[in-house]
Amino acid sequence: MLKLISSSRIHRLNPAAVPMLRPAAESASPLLRVLSSLSGLSRNHRYLGGRLFFCSDSSDGVDHVVDAEVKAAEDTTSKASAIVSTYPRPEDYLTVLALPLQHRPLFPGFYMPIFVKDPKVLAALQESRERQAPYAGAFLLKDEPDTDPNVVSSSDTEKNVYDIKGKELFNRLHEVGTLAQISSIQGDQVILIGHRRLRITEMVSEDPLTVKVDHLKDKSYNKEDEIIKATSFEVISTLRDVLKTSSLWRDHVQTYSKHIGDFTYARLADFGAAISGANKLQCQQVLEELDVYKRLKLTLELVKKEMEISKIQESIAKAIEEKISDEQRRYLLNEQLKAIKKELGLETDDKTALTGKFRERIEPKREKCPPHVLQVIDEELTKLQLLEASSSEFSVTRNYLDWLTALPWGEYSDENFDVTGAQKILDEDHYGLTDVKERILEFIAVGKLRGTSQGKIICLSGPPGVGKTSIGRSIARALNRKFFRFSVGGLADVAEIKGHRRTYIGAMPGKMVQCLKNVGTANPLVLIDEIDKLGRGHAGDPASALLELLDPEQNANFLDHYLDVPIDLSKVLFVCTANVVEMIPNPLLDRMEVVAIAGYITDEKMHIARDYLEKTTREACGIKPEQVEVTDAALLALIESYCREAGVRNLQKHIEKIYRKIALQLVRQGETIDAALETGPNTTPKENPVLIESSDSEHMDEDPIDVDELQTNPPADESTDIEVAKEREEDKEIEKVLVDKSNLDNYVGKPVFHAERIYDQTPTGVVMGLAWTAMGGSTLYIETTFVEEGDGKGALHVTGQLGDVMKESAQIAHTVARSILHEKEPENAFFANSKLHLHVPAGATPKDGPSAGCTMTTSLLSLALKKPVKKDLAMTGEVTLTGKILPIGGVKEKTIAARRSDVKTIIFPSANRRDFDELAPNVKEGLDVHFVEDYLQIFDLAFGDEKSHNTEN
Repeated sequence: MLKLISSSRIHRLNPAAVPMLRPAAESASPLLRVLSSLSGLSRNHRYLGGRLFFCSDSSDGVDHVVDAEVKAAEDTTSKASAIVSTYPRPEDYLTVLALPLQHRPLFPGFYMPIFVKDPKVLAALQESRERQAPYAGAFLLKDEPDTDPNVVSSSDTEKNVYDIKGKELFNRLHEVGTLAQISSIQGDQVILIGHRRLRITEMVSEDPLTVKVDHLKDKSYNKEDEIIKATSFEVISTLRDVLKTSSLWRDHVQTYSKHIGDFTYARLADFGAAISGANKLQCQQVLEELDVYKRLKLTLELVKKEMEISKIQESIAKAIEEKISDEQRRYLLNEQLKAIKKELGLETDDKTALTGKFRERIEPKREKCPPHVLQVIDEELTKLQLLEASSSEFSVTRNYLDWLTALPWGEYSDENFDVTGAQKILDEDHYGLTDVKERILEFIAVGKLRGTSQGKIICLSGPPGVGKTSIGRSIARALNRKFFRFSVGGLADVAEIKGHRRTYIGAMPGKMVQCLKNVGTANPLVLIDEIDKLGRGHAGDPASALLELLDPEQNANFLDHYLDVPIDLSKVLFVCTANVVEMIPNPLLDRMEVVAIAGYITDEKMHIARDYLEKTTREACGIKPEQVEVTDAALLALIESYCREAGVRNLQKHIEKIYRKIALQLVRQGETIDAALETGPNTTPKENPVLIESSDSEHMDEDPIDVDELQTNPPADESTDIEVAKEREEDKEIEKVLVDKSNLDNYVGKPVFHAERIYDQTPTGVVMGLAWTAMGGSTLYIETTFVEEGDGKGALHVTGQLGDVMKESAQIAHTVARSILHEKEPENAFFANSKLHLHVPAGATPKDGPSAGCTMTTSLLSLALKKPVKKDLAMTGEVTLTGKILPIGGVKEKTIAARRSDVKTIIFPSANRRDFDELAPNVKEGLDVHFVEDYLQIFDLAFGDEKSHNTEN
């Protein structure tokens, strides 16, 4: 839009000077009077309003329409803004200074301020003004090539325009411009007043740019022409409509109201184009057009567009105003309604309503709620009434009261003290796990005898997949307690446990307070998962923060940072889970009662798979029991060759994989039979290999449909077709998919595990040991071989990625073996003169721990004596230099690993006899276990009975 200079005065015309004006227009602006006088060109035309303002006292050779008194009044009242007559006349200037206009062209009769950055140009303009020749040429600048004139240029581009000079500037100027009078110069701002049209003919000088021009005059026209009159009246009518709707246009018109000059059709066209919002190229077309009628038509197009834009603007403004007014009306009505209800006592204000809600919430718990909590709640309610609803402290107090009143103060769920019922529930959810179930039943029994139960901290430790998390849910169901679980794996912020201070933005209580609010009782079962994976960050040590939560002596007065009032957690039963107990900090571990879950043996996995996993998976896949049969042999092969880990999570994944493939097979089979039924009896369905349920035809319940017989004996009528279709539907329903050991690899792929036993009979120098891992127990071999012999070359080389403890165990075993060999065969100098190599496969697995000394010693002695150890023998235990056997850990895991490898004889330290006796009978079944205190007992068991070395017991 044009940069406009508003005037401080609006001229009023004498009504007597213009007798044709109506009385209603006496107080109107000068432009309205001018438009009224213009409408007098046609006697039969009604007055069309609008305001147009011009500023020129140069004549283009056409008759004036405005009364002479109008010009006289303007000359006397606005000397400061009128154009001063100069000599020589404007048309005498044929060489002018060229000024580029960047945004819009300057029309004759209009002001325009421009900024001149070039000091030479500014000096030349000042000099021209002082020489009483204050005229220059204003020409619109062309856009750069390949640019869109509708896109607003950046400030960088605007700065670059001032750098264009000389011939480049001359080539960028439009030929047609305006002769402009230099009205004033203030700093680098120059006020130009347009007079008449110019056309550039040639360049005179480059710096500053001076050009020769020709003065252009409008083409002659007949002012009585009806078409021109009609066009001009339409322009005036449109301008009047735009002025009614657009306040921006009214401001533009008022800007020019003090400069009324010769009012003609040509000036009307210039006025409409000058104050329109059209782009600069459209305005330049109006400026270049010398035919008055064509110029009026171009201006009419521009003001019509402005009219459409004004209508759109008015509709948008109206829609927004209606929306705002509706919202304000609704707001006022709501406020009035609240005031009326408050006067009638039907409703209270927000603060009173909040206070009533909190009092209503705490009232049922008031008798059971601790006194110190009631005191804090009452104080906060009083404080809430004194605070403004718009203050930040109001929302803090409201949230604080919300948490305080929502907690279950003194509310406990009715516990189940029925031991038999709890035993039934635990057995429904889990198979085995006798230790865990007994501990829960003990807890119930103590609660029944005391009449109340106290919270405890039970830690379930064991490898992944043994059901630690699901056991916690079953315990909650057995005790009839609410269940809440949260994982602390990777937790590094103390505020997650102890809560944030209320002064912080977004503060919240800790997990325990959130737990109590969610469950609604003060004696839930809380499962703290992955407690061995606690993190430690810049926000403190969560393991230390858990001490107050889990300590039975402290959690009766647990203090959350957000609530800042003691909470009784002594009735909460905490169940923690961990994979490795050694990763739990000792102060935290000291407050727990650890229940180890070693894992499941093959028999237990068979029961779990058959009674729990298979049933759940079959229902999840939408398969009926009569559609699938998975044999015991297949499950056994799946457990031993694919899922040998301690837990059953991987076993569940494989069973789900089997049933997914069976589901796909059944769907394909059903679609094939449906397609065969749709083709009719006279067409032969394609043979589909999916119809064959297994490689053993003897497992088929019924014979498949004989398609050849149907082809040779086609049915005679439609009833026969229905019977055949029914028979096929029956066949379709009773077909069963059989999964056996022979086709198991079609569902789960090739076996992952092979037999851990590398040797049926261990050769000389090789002994089977038992090891504990985080995934359960496993067997491993310790191998020793002879390298070279020579006097005094006795040495031992150890490999197998062993840790420092096992390396020291190898050195101790070497010393003990030399001592025993010297005792048994004094003449045998094998260790003194032999370089030996001891290896523990697999070499890629790191190994460490104090339980391999006995096995290493036996391996060295087997090589020295050239005797293999007894068949199906495995041992574990650490040996001292004097031959004493030290106890080890992981008895259950190692026993399970021995059973998995079909080991019949196991050697344990005597100190582990009690651990073995506590094992379930099905774990100990079929094992010959020996407990030893001295290595000589192992020597007798391993090498004593030579006849039994190669015999199976």
